[in-house]
Formats: sequence, structure tokens, C-alpha cells
Amino acid sequence: ILCLLTTDAGAEIVPVEAGGITASNVSEGHRFLGHGPFEVAGFEDYAAKLQAGHVILDPAERADRIWHEATQAAFALGLEVVEDKGLLAEVAGLVEWPVVLMGEIGADFLGLPPEVLQTSMKEHQKFFSVRNPATGRIERFITVANIAAPDGGATILGGNQRVLAARLSDAKFFWENDLRKVAGQGAEGMAAMAAPLANVVFHEKLGTQAERIDRIASLAREIAPALGADPDLAEQAARVAKADLASEMVYEFPELQGVMGGHYARAAGLPEPMAAACEAHYRPLGPTDDVPTDPIAATVALADKMDMLTGFWAIDEKPTGSKDPFALRRAALGMIRIVIAHNVRRPLFEIGIRAFNRHIDEIAQRDRQLLLSEADLAKALAEVEGDIVEAASALLAERVAEAEEAAQAATGRSLVAMLSLAEFVDDRLKVQMRDRGLRHDVIDAVAGRAQRDVVAVRVAKAEAMQTLLGTEDGANLLAAYRRASNIVAAEAKKDGRAFDEAPDAAKAVEPAEQGLFATLAEVEPRVATALDAEDFAGAMTAMAALRSPVDAFFDDVTVNADDAALRENRLRLLNALRALMRRVAVWEAIQD
Repeated sequence: ILCLLTTDAGAEIVPVEAGGITASNVSEGHRFLGHGPFEVAGFEDYAAKLQAGHVILDPAERADRIWHEATQAAFALGLEVVEDKGLLAEVAGLVEWPVVLMGEIGADFLGLPPEVLQTSMKEHQKFFSVRNPATGRIERFITVANIAAPDGGATILGGNQRVLAARLSDAKFFWENDLRKVAGQGAEGMAAMAAPLANVVFHEKLGTQAERIDRIASLAREIAPALGADPDLAEQAARVAKADLASEMVYEFPELQGVMGGHYARAAGLPEPMAAACEAHYRPLGPTDDVPTDPIAATVALADKMDMLTGFWAIDEKPTGSKDPFALRRAALGMIRIVIAHNVRRPLFEIGIRAFNRHIDEIAQRDRQLLLSEADLAKALAEVEGDIVEAASALLAERVAEAEEAAQAATGRSLVAMLSLAEFVDDRLKVQMRDRGLRHDVIDAVAGRAQRDVVAVRVAKAEAMQTLLGTEDGANLLAAYRRASNIVAAEAKKDGRAFDEAPDAAKAVEPAEQGLFATLAEVEPRVATALDAEDFAGAMTAMAALRSPVDAFFDDVTVNADDAALRENRLRLLNALRALMRRVAVWEAIQD
């Protein structure tokens, strides 16, 4: 233990003890390359003497050295190192004096998918993959030793290559076995690979993986038109997308699920959109992961995430606090990112309701099947001992009634549960919008219930509103809205009535009053047309034309005129202005 207190007089050892070891001012360098113990006078002296003793103290410096030497070695052969920041940080933490060595992958293994090579080398041996940029193949590997060997690392590389060959032999065996099931077999081959999933439980309350695939396929057909995808192709893609979960390769390397599905689908001869859906339907896996670009892949990804969310809401297993074992927050954010990226303008809430109800029906059906099993048991017991049959039958009837009542109650809760799910997704959307640089008050201003499920619409509206508020016209319009709203609210409270009847332009007497009537009559249809076309920037631009007439109105016109008819008409005019602006957003949510 090194423990020093540095003062103007020099370094003083702090006499602490831990585990029977007393602190001192003595340290050592590398276990094999160092030069024995040395005394330390301060931190800079410590770092310098460690460097001389073949220990790089700073892990960031070690990582930089590894990456620099690895990329230079690959560049010299016209290759490139596959970037992996996590692996780089891990390896930098495993070595004190990094020595980069490049090895070859046996020719027998070069035909393996690059993801298989990369995953196997990373997981088992902490190797970096070296890729041929012309072909995309992984052809070599980088390993990082912790010692500068006398033979230049030849012995280290030889041992590593023997171990790697054994590892990759297993991977090649899995790959070839899986290919035999699907190669050239089309959708039938993929279905045969997926057949064992009928016996794999996804969740005890949500059925098997095969049942989940059926639900996703049904959802994909419904969702497809919203993304401009072919419903038949989307459903077919969903049915094969998870086939690789039953493959030997994914059993060995679960992190390759999806990726291997794409390879198997291509080997089976399926259309590229279906292969892309197999590969990409889990995406995005995180905030930096890409969203599926192909419409079929995006449709299947959306269906997959919707089934997850509605299913776990149906069984009331929602994320709580920091606990989210099924990554439902990630699923919700993934849905949002897909909807935004593909500019989905159709509501998905009704599809979600149907998905939720299907879960409820399937849960009830499983309960009924369980009760049938109990009935068989009761029958068997009755044959053994006749006295038990009456009690067993009564108990069974009671259980059946309870199950039916529970199923009906669950179906009745579907709307409430889906509204709860919508709120959950809404919270994730607000986070996503803030990440896009949108103000929290602008986000709240467009958070009307009518837009809750039309994510892309809310984002577009918020962006247009924030742009308008950043202009002088926008700031003045906000001030005018507040002034008009306050006047109307105060007078409505005083009179005990609303001023929501249409104002009469013929009763306007002041030029500024007539000007506001004219501009409002011109702007209103322009705003309506823009909103119908979901051109929110156009709607905001149209409203900006109100700025000057509104300013003039408040400067030159007395709203609370002595003439009662004139006062009422002017209050109706201000209410009409307020109503028009409210069609775009909730302006009360905007803060100074």
C-alpha cells in the first residue's frame, strides 16, 4: 500500500494498516519486465517510475496505445480493425504494458459469417476482429499481450491460434448443422427450424415462443399499411423472424439472435425484405442503435415491441422504479424511434387495444385448459373413490365460474390498461423529445390526448411551435394570446357565461377591430388547411400573420366598451382568436 502526504517539507508516509499490510513509500513495476522495488516521493514520481518499470498507469493511455498500434498493424496489410469500445476498455483494464500482436484465422473458418467470428473471438478470447474492407470478411485477429516476449510474440500467437481454431471448429459445426435445415428450403425450411419453439415458454403467463410469433405476425399485418409495407410480406416475415432462436448457433451465442436469422433467411432463399426483418426486428437495442430502415423490418420490429408491451401490461407486470427485467422501457423507446423515423401518421392505439384483448383471451384460454386438466384428474379420482366426485365437481364448477369472471373483468379493464400503457409510452416520448432539443413546456403544449398515439405528429408540431416561439412574431403572439385569454376568462367569470358564439364582423366599428376581423377570416382557413395536411410549420406561419392586427387591436380598441352589444362582440372576437390558436397547441403550457 502506498500512502503519502506531500507537504512543503517533502513526502511523509501516512502509517495506515489494512489486512496486516502497513503503508509505505515503496512500489514495484511490471511483474516480469520491472526492475524491482522503488521508493516514491510523490504522484508524478510514482507515474514516471512505473513507466520506467513497464507499467502504464493511465487506462486511457493504455487504450490509446492499443488502438493506435492495432489500427497501424491492420492498415499495413490493407485491413481495418472492427471498432469495439467496450472490448477496448476491457482489454486496457487487463494489461499493464500492452503489446499488440496480429494473428491469422485458419482458412477453414473464413467462410463463417463475420458476426460469428467477431462474437466468438470477443467473448472467448478478448480478440479484436480485423476486417477486409473490400469483402467485409473477418480475416485476422488482434490480441494484446501483457509482456514483450523475446520471440516477438510468436509463441503467444501460436497458442492463441490453436485455442481459436478449437473455438471456431465448434462455431463451424453449429453453422453447418443449421444451414442443412434451411439452405434452399424457403419459408418451409425456416418454419422447420422454428418448430421447436412451440415447446419453448416465453413467459408462463404469456405462452410459448410459437404463440408469441403468431401474435406478432397478426400485428404485423395490421400495422403494415401505416408504414407503407405489404401486409402479406410483413406477416410472412414475422413468422420466420424468430426462427433462429431454435438454431444451434444462437443457443451457443444468444447475442447473435436476429443477426443469424438474416443469414439463415438468405440461405433459405427468402426475399431480402424478409431477411432484413429477421436481422433487424430487435432494433433499436439502445439510444445509439440504428432504427430499421426497410418498411417490412420496421413493421415487424414495431409488432414485436407492441406485443411485448401489451402482453406485460395485460398480466400487470410493469416496470417499477429501476426494475425493468423485460426491458419494456427500451421497447417503448424503440417503438417511438421507429414511428418517428418512418413518419407514421396513423394512430396505433386501436391496434394496441386489439393486441391487449388477444392477450386477455389467450390467458383465459390457458386457464380453461388448466381447468380441463383438473376435470380429468377429478374424473380419475372419482373412479378410485366414489365419494370424492361430488366435492370435486362442486370445486371444479366454482373454479370455472371464477375463471370466467376473471376473464370478463380483465377484458373490461383493457381500455384502462391501454390508457396506462399510453401514459407510459408518453413519458418515454417526452424523454425522446427532450433529447431532440425540444423545450419541456413546448412538449407539454402539444401533449393533447388526441395526439397521444400519433407520435410523429406531436414531434412535428412541437418542432414547428418551438421555431415560431424563437421569433419576434411568436413571442408577441404568445403575449397576445395570454392577454386575450385573461380578458375573456375574467369577463366570463363576471358575467357567469361563456363568449363562445361567433362574432359578427358587421358590428365592428374601429379600424383596428375591422382589421383583426379581416385577418382572422383570412388566417383561419389557412390554418385549417395546414393542420389537415399536418403542415405544422405552415400553420404556425399562417398564425404569425395575426401579430400586427392583434397588436393594433389592443393598442386602439377598448374591449369593455360602454355599449353592451359592442363589448360582447369584441369578447366573442377575442374568444375566436383564442380558439383558433388552441387548435394548434395548449398555449397556457408555455412558460416565459
